[in-house]
Amino acid sequence: MLRKKIVLTAVLFCLAGMVFAAGRQDSGGGTADSKVTGAFDWKRFSGKTITVYMVEHSTSTAVQSKLRDFEAQTGIKVNVQVTPEANYFDQVSNALSSRSGTPDLFMSGVYQLWDYSTAGNVEPLDEYVANPALIAPGYDYADIVPSVINSLKWDGVTGHPAGSGKLWAFPLGCEIYSLAYNKRAFEKAGITKIPETYDELLAACDKLKDWNGPGSYAIALRGARDWGTIHPAYLSTYANFGAKDFAIEGGRLVSKVNSPESVRMNQFWVDLVKRGGSPQWSNTFWYIGQAELGAGKAAMQWDADNNSIQVNLQNMAEGGNIEFAPMPVAKAGDPIKSNFWIWSIAMNANSKAKGAAWLFLQYFTSKEFLESASVEGNNMDPVRTSTWNSAGFQAKMASQKGYIETFNKTSPNAAILFTPQPAFFETTLDWAETLQNMVAGRVTVQAGLDALKQRMDRAVQQ
Repeated sequence: MLRKKIVLTAVLFCLAGMVFAAGRQDSGGGTADSKVTGAFDWKRFSGKTITVYMVEHSTSTAVQSKLRDFEAQTGIKVNVQVTPEANYFDQVSNALSSRSGTPDLFMSGVYQLWDYSTAGNVEPLDEYVANPALIAPGYDYADIVPSVINSLKWDGVTGHPAGSGKLWAFPLGCEIYSLAYNKRAFEKAGITKIPETYDELLAACDKLKDWNGPGSYAIALRGARDWGTIHPAYLSTYANFGAKDFAIEGGRLVSKVNSPESVRMNQFWVDLVKRGGSPQWSNTFWYIGQAELGAGKAAMQWDADNNSIQVNLQNMAEGGNIEFAPMPVAKAGDPIKSNFWIWSIAMNANSKAKGAAWLFLQYFTSKEFLESASVEGNNMDPVRTSTWNSAGFQAKMASQKGYIETFNKTSPNAAILFTPQPAFFETTLDWAETLQNMVAGRVTVQAGLDALKQRMDRAVQQ
């Protein structure tokens, strides 16, 4: 009798789990709001109230400037909460895990969406996009830069690359990675050619040591013990060496950080930091490198192409001397692979006002808004082709020599270069610490990567 009770209890738990899973799946893909019919109407969800979480950023500033216009056009009341990035993702994670339905929408990076979506907390947007009753005339989905919108798609299978599957968010702004350089520093050091290859970059670093007096150095690179050290220039170079972070082998996800391609890349990177990097490299975040580029301490910065515009580098001491070029590759003419960072807006799968949330999402990713946000504000890089081609944006960027040309050369092959996997932040933090140890000489490149691979494998298996 006891055994029968145990079996019956187990069956009931299984049935309850199936019901719960079915409910989760339903909440994450299509609701009555996504199935409405008739003509498009901005007033369709008038009277609703939504809450939007946004990170403190030029994008959220642009959104707030047009908020009253949106409310007047739709009759939807919006509560926007803006939080500094240092605390923002913890706030979003806690709110989504509560399944309360608040916020209705939230800003996110792609890596965070992998975690949120597999937990059932993000609404797929494919049904909304496919419904003519929900698409405003002139929205022009095809105008969104293809490599950007595709990076927000994923099939939800660990180890499968981003780029296909369900659409989890819409982009607000993005960044690729390029070389910003001080033309005055190059002239002073007798460098007549912008580095196009790794060898040329190392040679330039040798010439730029102490270029502007003691303490000045060649190239600003991220080096802090933080996942953000791995995802910009470092990972882009990693991919350009042909290295991969993970692969599926025998049905299991395994780390490839100790592959021959990775070893060669890391040997180059360690050499680059030692020959050209800041003496305080291991404490450098992007904003420190950007400040030292603008102040005339660093001659180059290999990082996000939009840093100089977002923090107004033009008003710093060397601002008028900074120009942009595509990142170096192994040999001149090789395709340039850049990782992407994409600030996007996603919908909470547990929102109680999904129709109103969709209209907000659509309004603030429209051609009109995003062009205004980039031309009148500093929402960089634009994610719509029409913005890049607009006269207003072209005129604004005229003082940023090489910026538009660099984006146009780099963006066709830009993509999310990380493999989606559940231990992303744990493994990238470990990766950054290993990189610090290799640069400091506490471990050889091969030994450091061998040990890192073992820890990564344990992390993803757990």
